[in-house]
Amino acid sequence: MKLMPASQFSLKREVEYGSPEQNESVKRIIEEVRNDGDAALRRLAKQFDRVEIDELRVTEQEIEAAYAQVDEAFVTALRGAAANIRRFHEKQLRSSWMDLQPDGTILGQVMRPLRRVGLYVPGGKAAYPSSVLMNAIPAQVAGVPEIVMVTPPSTAGQAGINPHILVAAAEAGVREIYRVGGAQAVAALAYGTESIQPADKIVGPGNIYVALAKRYVFGVVDIDSIAGPSEIVVLADDSADPGYVAADLLSQAEHDEMASAILVTPSAALGEAVKAEVERQLAELPRRDIAEASVRDYGAILTVDSLEEGIDVINQLAPEHLEVIVREPFQYLSRIENAGAIFLGPYSSEPVGDYYAGPNHVLPTNGTARFSSPLNVDHFMKKSSVISYSKEALLRDGEAIMALARHEGLEAHARAIQIRLEKEGDSRG
Repeated sequence: MKLMPASQFSLKREVEYGSPEQNESVKRIIEEVRNDGDAALRRLAKQFDRVEIDELRVTEQEIEAAYAQVDEAFVTALRGAAANIRRFHEKQLRSSWMDLQPDGTILGQVMRPLRRVGLYVPGGKAAYPSSVLMNAIPAQVAGVPEIVMVTPPSTAGQAGINPHILVAAAEAGVREIYRVGGAQAVAALAYGTESIQPADKIVGPGNIYVALAKRYVFGVVDIDSIAGPSEIVVLADDSADPGYVAADLLSQAEHDEMASAILVTPSAALGEAVKAEVERQLAELPRRDIAEASVRDYGAILTVDSLEEGIDVINQLAPEHLEVIVREPFQYLSRIENAGAIFLGPYSSEPVGDYYAGPNHVLPTNGTARFSSPLNVDHFMKKSSVISYSKEALLRDGEAIMALARHEGLEAHARAIQIRLEKEGDSRG
């Protein structure tokens, strides 16, 4: 890892828009699904996943059978995580409200869940059961009545689904599951096919083709985000354990070669110790090649003059994950403006939040924590404004409303008010 003053560091991130060939491929796949429905899904599964699919929907028997293929300890851990995630997100629920004013006018806001949400879950080596919980449970807490999951079939000539994914879905209460992946799955969720009803929103991570497909269908449906590579920044002083810091940096570096892992510290001695620890721990990692490329190309140890300067650096980076391992971490919380998730203290390692604590691990990347939030219950709800104006209020405010409408050149708007004022004026006369 590079060790340098923070003033010399620049982390350049760009939104991944894909190559022209990738974009053209995604567009073609989406049009195939729009035109041919289920037949296109089967044809594309044979082309990309090398499997023949008869039944697109996973059966209840397959879901139940998956439990026999996973360890009991996994199920126990999954249930503990699910309970924590549900408990945390239940605190985010907001209620509808109405404001009755003295003149009889009622103004308010009605909160309603989305009707149907599609959850994309990667398969194969990138199968993450924890992401099933993080995406499905907030939707459930919001009250979404229909949650449908799509996930790629195996590529070994079978049409099965990773059993850990199926168990996670079952534990989250998702029973409508289809064995389809890639851009074609996104197209099916957006436009519908004979077997799959269209959704109102699509959430969940995927490869570049899935990300491009989500961009393509945005507007037809809502999406969560276009996620970039994973990021972690650790703010640490000389009280931090170098082994803890190095392990936490590597926990993100092992995600992929473009993940970034950055230490910000006023202690040059800690920086040197962490650098040595990263090199030592790298040698023992099963995903060493990935983590090594990450820390080489996107990792850094940044020295600052003070923790206050370090927080300024963090607010510029706006990281996905931020760990604060200093003597009094809560002392600095109010100054941290831009971070997806903030982990305070030496025992709040990033994987605690990734898997078990309860807050969502679907977080803003690429510096978007400057203006966006972790996935939450609000993402699965919509708001409708309620306006019930009284006669008294309209007579009072009508002239002002017409003045604004006529200023914008919208005479019909003004006349919609005027006709009422004239009629009510006549009736009162």
